[in-house]
Formats: sequence, C-alpha cells, structure tokens
Amino acid sequence: MLDKTTDLSRYDAVWRAAEPYMRARKNDVHIPLSFAWAQKLLAEHPEADRDVCSLAILLHDIGWYAIDMEDIIEKGFSGPNMLQSDVRYLHEAEGVRMATEVLRETGWEEAVIAQVCEIIDGHDTRPAPRHLNDRIVRDADKLWRFSVTGVSVACDWFKTTPHGYAERLEEQKTELETEAGVRMATETLAETRKALMLHVI
Repeated sequence: MLDKTTDLSRYDAVWRAAEPYMRARKNDVHIPLSFAWAQKLLAEHPEADRDVCSLAILLHDIGWYAIDMEDIIEKGFSGPNMLQSDVRYLHEAEGVRMATEVLRETGWEEAVIAQVCEIIDGHDTRPAPRHLNDRIVRDADKLWRFSVTGVSVACDWFKTTPHGYAERLEEQKTELETEAGVRMATETLAETRKALMLHVI
C-alpha cells in the first residue's frame, strides 16, 4: 500500500494532466509553491485528508486558464470587492469543471473528486471555510505570497512595490485559518523583508 504521507509521486499524473492550464497568471509558479506549503501544513495536521488537500491545492486555480489575463488583473485583482468579482466566481466554476475532467482522466474515485471540487468551488469567494481540509487549502493558497517569490510576483499584480505589498501582507497574515499558517506566514514574511532589504527600501 502506498504511504500517502511521503509518496507524492501518486499525484504526478495529475500534475502532467493539469500542466497545460498552469501558464495563466503564473500558476506554474504559484501552484507548485502552494502545493509545498500544503505538505508543510499537512505535516502539522495528520488528521486532514492528504489526498483531498493535495489534489485541491494542485487544481484550485487552473480555472484562470479560461479567462483573459487582462480581465484577471483588472477585474480580479483590484477594487474593494475583488474577491467577489465575476471573474473570481468564474475561475472557481471553471476550476471545478476542469478539475473534474483531470481527476476522472487520471483515475481518482468520484468521492475524492467531489471533496476536491467542494473546496475549489468558493476557495476565494466563500467567506468562511467548511472544514479542516478547506482551511489547509486556503492557507496553502495564501502562504506563497509571503515568500520572496510571492512578493516579487504579486506586487506587480497589485500595482505596488515589494515594500508596499509586504505592508499589505502584515495586515493579512493574521487572517490565515490555522495557527500553523499564521506562524509560517509571520516567519516567512520576516525572512522576505530581510532578503529584499525592505527595512531600507
């Protein structure tokens, strides 16, 4: 029997099937980094379902592939209600559709597919998480932002500087869903600030 705690190769077929959809919005960077954060969170929450969380974070944003990049940035990353913008809901709906196809194609059970899609549907727009698996995916989705790579990429999306985006993240780090997530965000942002010399520039 496969050891789900260490054998991440069980997801390789899903990675390969989803790869064509990962170029949008730098998801070929965001998704692998978020997947790694999910594994760190799962190590601290062994009671969570590793397959469901791993597959959900792997597939959560592939729906952006169906949306024009200009619309993504202009409608999905600006304004006070950006998390309730039409493109946010659309990328979730498209993500559910595409994830279902990918998971069926790669042989996952319908019960797993249903749980994965429940998380994808609303991962940005739902006000509160439904359960632990949902909380882990939501935190993994956010944690990459606090890294050097996340700040470097996202500051352009939000039309600010690395310093300005780091200040924004200082306010957001307490919004993570798990204690482990808050701790990881705090530690990672401190390292990023040091690496990018944000105490000077």
